[in-house]
Amino acid sequence: MADAFCTDCKKNTEVVFDHSAGDTVCSECGLVLESHSIDETSEWRTFANESGDNDPVRVGGPSNPLLTDGGLSTVIAKPNGVSGDFLSSSLGRWQNRGSNPDRGLILAFKTIATMSDRLGLVATIKDRANEIYKKVEDQKSTRGRNQDALLAACLYIACRQEDKPRTVKEICSVANGATKKEIGRAKEYIVKQLEAEKGQSVEMGTIHAGDFMRRFCSNLGMTNQVVKAAQEAVQKSEEFDIRRSPVSIAAAVIYIITQLSDEKKLLRGLNIHHHII
Repeated sequence: MADAFCTDCKKNTEVVFDHSAGDTVCSECGLVLESHSIDETSEWRTFANESGDNDPVRVGGPSNPLLTDGGLSTVIAKPNGVSGDFLSSSLGRWQNRGSNPDRGLILAFKTIATMSDRLGLVATIKDRANEIYKKVEDQKSTRGRNQDALLAACLYIACRQEDKPRTVKEICSVANGATKKEIGRAKEYIVKQLEAEKGQSVEMGTIHAGDFMRRFCSNLGMTNQVVKAAQEAVQKSEEFDIRRSPVSIAAAVIYIITQLSDEKKLLRGLNIHHHII
């Protein structure tokens, strides 16, 4: 732990660094003092002008051990000023003949990366989802199945295994049209395939209500004081045998805390039924 000035507590407090999320959090009030500490963006734009100029990026992408030759394949580009019949030339024919065998994987990894970015997930979760999809793909068991649901399910499993779970509904919101039911079926199918490969059960990680609390409270725009009360309440709830889903428990705690505070107006953004309480 280290000390830093908290604008909410108005004093220097001990802070905790969440390595998986890249957040620096005040240990007393729970305020996120700094988020996404590591900047993973490019040093400049990595796309060409609309006029068709060359791509300005100076280096290729990083090697990927999940792809053939680390994903560092050679592409024969069409030189400037060459006529459109370049692809019919000898070099063009060799380019087509040596088509990238990882084209499907690259497209899948790009889709996973897009979903991860939209959910604000860290790189370790994205990489784990890529690994899961690669294992299933190696078994030739993805053909004829809903690819959007499979990729979304890989991301859901990766979040669970990295102890940063997301609800199926959250995953569904970025899944290119795949439904919750389709993602659920795909998840069960992937787990079955992985268990067949390993010969043992797949560790999915345990979900706790507290895993969702900070994110749910942030989405509702709750104050740091109310967030801290909700976090303490959900920790206390783990001492009881509450046979409800972690998401339902988290929602119920938020409902109770907002009822006891001055933030009842936030309940409009909380989709919860009274029988959950």
